This record gives sequence, structure tokens and C-alpha cells, in this order.
Amino acid sequence: MKLIAGLGNPGPRYAETRHNVGYDVADELARRWRCDLSRFDRDFEGLVGEAQVGTERVLLLKPLTFMNLSGRSVAAVCRFYRLPPTEVLVVHDDLDLPVGQLRLRASGSAGGQKGLADILRHFGTQEVARLRIGIGKALRAPASDFVLSRFLPDERPVIDATVALAAEAAEAWVRRGIATAMNEFNRRRDEERGSSPAGGASEGESS
Repeated sequence: MKLIAGLGNPGPRYAETRHNVGYDVADELARRWRCDLSRFDRDFEGLVGEAQVGTERVLLLKPLTFMNLSGRSVAAVCRFYRLPPTEVLVVHDDLDLPVGQLRLRASGSAGGQKGLADILRHFGTQEVARLRIGIGKALRAPASDFVLSRFLPDERPVIDATVALAAEAAEAWVRRGIATAMNEFNRRRDEERGSSPAGGASEGESS
């Protein structure tokens, strides 16, 4: 069994904001896998769905704890199903990447993403795979306001395509593992952007 946790904030006030792209990817996976992700689980403090992907049973989770307390929800699921952190993929927004850029990593620090930081704190390890989705950097507004803003009209098609690509990357993680998924998707995005594959696993980005 594996767990994919898409991070965000609950409620219509936060729908389609930059901070909620993790939710958007979870919703896209639920659509592709014909999985009901509308069931609220009180013990897990989140919306939970389940799918069969090839031979793998996969849980989808959207924590409803608000972003900064995401670890409480993710850890509760892992305790119940006795899932180790190595079987978890966290999908979240990233201020340090341009809009539409993806980066898969096998481990590392939270890099300032407070939802991921809370998950790492609950697990007591940085060995948690994550799929980072670029939302652009705040240039004029404080970061806390910027992440809660919505994408500009010219950014929307880019982020829609990125959510679809991120769903492909998450499925690749399920089917083929983190190293193969990193090589395939970090490299693909770099090549599309005409840059070197700086994020490919082949260059040692394991953390």
C-alpha cells in the first residue's frame, strides 16, 4: 500500500489558490482512477479515497487540518495502516520554482513549506518523497499573502497542464518507484524548458 497526500487548505475561500495545487493534483488522480475522494474521515482529519493502481493499493488523502498542521492527518493515516514514510508521496506548492515547474525528490528538508515541515516533524525523518509544484515567487506581496492568491489568467493554462503532468508523475511513483519517476519527470520538464536536467536522479538529486 502507498499513500499520496495532496496538501492545501479546506473551504471555498482557498479553492484554486496557489497553496492548493496539492489538492488539485489529488483531485486529478481521483478523477483518473475513478476514486471517490469526498469521504471525510474524522480519525484522519481529511478526505480519503482508495484506488487500485496495477497491483498497488493506493490511498489518496486531502488533509483538512489546514496546511501548517498537515502532519497530524498524514501521520494518523500512516499509524493506522502501519505505513512507513518510504511509502508516502507528498504533493505540495513551492515558491522557489517557476510557475509550472515540477520537481520530484526522494528526501530532504521542507525548504520553507510549512505543511511538509509538519509532516517531517511528525515522522521524525526527512526521508519522505515529495512532488514540488512551482507557483512562482512573491515579488511584491508578502509570501503568506502570495500563496493564498489565485493564478493570473495567463498562468492558469500552464498550471492546469502542470497538474495533469504532476498526476502522471505521481502515478509513475506508484508504478515504477521514486528514482525512475525522478529521472523521467524532472528531466522531461527541463528538456521542455530547454535547460539541462539539473534535477534528474542521475545527477544525484536524491535529497
